[in-house]
Amino acid sequence: MDRKPRDSLVARVRGALSELHPSERRLADVVLSFPGDIASYTATELAQLANVSNATVSRFVRKIGYGSFEEARQAVRAEQRAGAPLFRFGSGGAPLEGAVAAHLEQSRLNLDRTAAALDAAEVDALAEAALAARRVRVGGFRAGQPMARYLGWQLQQVIPDVTVFPRDGETLAEGLTALGPDDCVIVVALRRAPALLPEAVAAAHDSGAALALIGDLPGLDALPARWRFGCATSAPGPLLNHVAVMAVCNLIAARAIELSGAEGRRRMSVIEEGHARLGEL
Repeated sequence: MDRKPRDSLVARVRGALSELHPSERRLADVVLSFPGDIASYTATELAQLANVSNATVSRFVRKIGYGSFEEARQAVRAEQRAGAPLFRFGSGGAPLEGAVAAHLEQSRLNLDRTAAALDAAEVDALAEAALAARRVRVGGFRAGQPMARYLGWQLQQVIPDVTVFPRDGETLAEGLTALGPDDCVIVVALRRAPALLPEAVAAAHDSGAALALIGDLPGLDALPARWRFGCATSAPGPLLNHVAVMAVCNLIAARAIELSGAEGRRRMSVIEEGHARLGEL
């Protein structure tokens, strides 16, 4: 079976299982159980863990399409940088002692790094553009979707026409159709996004809409947009830490509300009257 260059290590191992000898199969079982460990193991250490020879490790990595064990290790490290949870924890697990402090400290560091790169004038420029737009579209994929929903929900307090895309059952084309220079689009672009994200961003940009990107996506600066807000998402555990992403969304929404003036207050007043009438809160 051919191994595609873009296949993950796990996909390659699973695709080769029927071709493996018993000793190689033992090695495959170890790799599939904790693929992230390969990033820190030597070939000898992995051989000892699986109770196989170094030669078996060399045959194994060639059978799954890598030129060497080091090439396989680099592929795993790339998966870790991309944010794949399966590759971000190992067989040892994280110790309970200090785990909470480590996560809180990383959240603080991510917030500090993100804030240091923020331009307050750009935040206000985006908020003003959203307030002046004919309609606002907020997009997000995978982990970015709930954050896009949060941002869209908060902006809706002072902006009448806010839609989060893609909505359930909706294609991207349906969500992006009819955008124009009078519109504003905000996309939460996080790592491990669908492959079509760059094309979706390009389509929104080509419409002439005021476009902003928020996130940690590698190459964020290379995507076409009027504003880009990079976020630090480093984490001590298997999941990327998105505290700073949420903080940026909160900041943008708060500034839009604060800058909305009398018109925004009127809309919020009407919403509160609706809450009272319906007894929702």
